Amino acid sequence: MNVGVRQACRLVTAYRGNLLSLTARSARTMSTEEKPGPVESTIREKLSQHFQPSHLDVINESYMHCVPPGSETHFKVVVVSDMFDNEAIIKRHRMVNGVLQEELEGPVHALSIMAKTPKQWEDSGGKVSKSPACRGGMGQ
Repeated sequence: MNVGVRQACRLVTAYRGNLLSLTARSARTMSTEEKPGPVESTIREKLSQHFQPSHLDVINESYMHCVPPGSETHFKVVVVSDMFDNEAIIKRHRMVNGVLQEELEGPVHALSIMAKTPKQWEDSGGKVSKSPACRGGMGQ
């Protein structure tokens, strides 16, 4: 069977997604045996130190993409901090990108950012939107 690379990535991603669903594993909840990897730990540490957030989620979404198991290349961060008061969304994202510049130039391929004030977080009910499935690359 001759399968293109993009199609193979989509199949692997779907397969992994199904396995993760079947085992009730969630990107947001780790079992006691699972430890965050070094990149995730560094992201968490840097954002905590810089923003002193009232809420912080660092979610490794690499498993949703066509990467080897255990990769740390795709992340979603949810940062709730008073430092975002009176700042436009683009400025908040630039602030987060600035703190994580080294990771973004290295191992991190994609970063989704939710940067909210404590009031915005409270008004949203503390909800984080689910990320879309990987489409397997450009040109889809």
